[in-house]
Amino acid sequence: MTQKITQSLDLRQQQSLVMTPQMQQAVKLLQMNNLELQDYLEAEMVQNPLLEKAEPEGDEPSDYDPQAQDSDTYADSEQTGNETQDFDAGSRMADIGAGGRSNFSDPLPDFQDSLVGEKSLRDHLLGQLHIEAESALERSIGTLLIDRIDESGYLREEPEMLAQQLGCGREILDSVLTKLKTFDPTGVFAKDLPECLALQLEEAGELGDAMRQLLAHLDLLAQHDLKRLSKICGVESDEISSMVAKIRGLNPRPSAEFEHIVAQTAIPDVLMKALPKNIGGGYRVELNNDTLPRVLVNREYYTDVSSRTKDKKEKEYLSTQLANANWLVKALDQRAQSILKVAAEIVEQQNGFFLYGIEFLKPLTLREVAEVVDLHESTVSRVTTGKFIGTPRGLFELKFFFTSSIESADGGLISSESVKARIKTLTDEESAESILSDDDLADLLNKEGMNVARRTVAKYREALGIASSVVRRRMKKNI
Repeated sequence: MTQKITQSLDLRQQQSLVMTPQMQQAVKLLQMNNLELQDYLEAEMVQNPLLEKAEPEGDEPSDYDPQAQDSDTYADSEQTGNETQDFDAGSRMADIGAGGRSNFSDPLPDFQDSLVGEKSLRDHLLGQLHIEAESALERSIGTLLIDRIDESGYLREEPEMLAQQLGCGREILDSVLTKLKTFDPTGVFAKDLPECLALQLEEAGELGDAMRQLLAHLDLLAQHDLKRLSKICGVESDEISSMVAKIRGLNPRPSAEFEHIVAQTAIPDVLMKALPKNIGGGYRVELNNDTLPRVLVNREYYTDVSSRTKDKKEKEYLSTQLANANWLVKALDQRAQSILKVAAEIVEQQNGFFLYGIEFLKPLTLREVAEVVDLHESTVSRVTTGKFIGTPRGLFELKFFFTSSIESADGGLISSESVKARIKTLTDEESAESILSDDDLADLLNKEGMNVARRTVAKYREALGIASSVVRRRMKKNI
């Protein structure tokens, strides 16, 4: 049997999504944080003569003015009875670049001499945190602390203030911070120069009583008063010279071998500011204009050049550049609106967290926010990745506010991180005479409206690295 080979024309209709170059570029713009956007716009202004940077405050408004693109959300900021403060992008960054050597005579090593590659200290620390963190709560707190170190690698904020801002117990904060201080490079997360040097000396087995005294009197070292130092430390002159040599061989700036601007990743893209009581209170969410460039289309230049140009190709070139410039301004405006809508909705949804702390963090998904702000879920994902919001509680990546959930006693949902934080708080407050079993913890949580079974409590407790009630009782009795 032979088979005939024939040709035929078959017409079919089908739908497919094709992204134009401009759509692809719009997606890239949405993924950029403000600092990345600055670099992108600088490059665009170089190649497009019709684009120019608008001057700061007081000049003619640009086609894209982020100052006018803000969004209000009326989460009640007065419920706590405490004064609600704004996030001040200037004052929070005031210590960046200050270094940690105000009482040490020798200059800091030149950065160019020690740079070994464009590697971010934040990424380096996050990699270690991913391995060392024993729970999601530790990982969350550790990430927030990493974002607070300054350019030298120091964490200068007081633990009490940090615990208050993060809404977590002092014990869990100290526990996480102790672990972070063991990370490479040695000396990172120190509060000041003496602690930075002490961490390095301790690792080398050189931190004795005499060396502690020397670190407490670095001002005398700056004055080269070795005789007085020798007396304070209780050692001979030869020994004090040897101790000083060891100190001079240490690294006063742990971040030196990494990317220069360590804190750039923690500069807010969006700011959350408290509104005064006389207009109803609540919060205003706005773009951080300190890092967001303003651009405009120079139509006067376009009109002037095009009127004097007779060449067809030159006219086409100008028309193309004008269209590109107009599109960019429009895309920037859409980007701003998307970021603000998403950030405002997050603030609205997580009002409890901003008022009372991490135990009141609500479960939240990308889809829930996308439905409210009328954006695609993938757009919300791009908006929240790598972008930070400055709030009265501190600086947070927008992605931080999306957590998994468990069902509450009334059928609602509670963030699993809130449950873990509550378990941690309850066990931290135990005394040797009143250790809580997993059943006890489950009963207490259920009374507070958290519908969790004993096995769930056990799972969360183990994830947090909290020992069993038997082991905890033994440990507290031996304290």
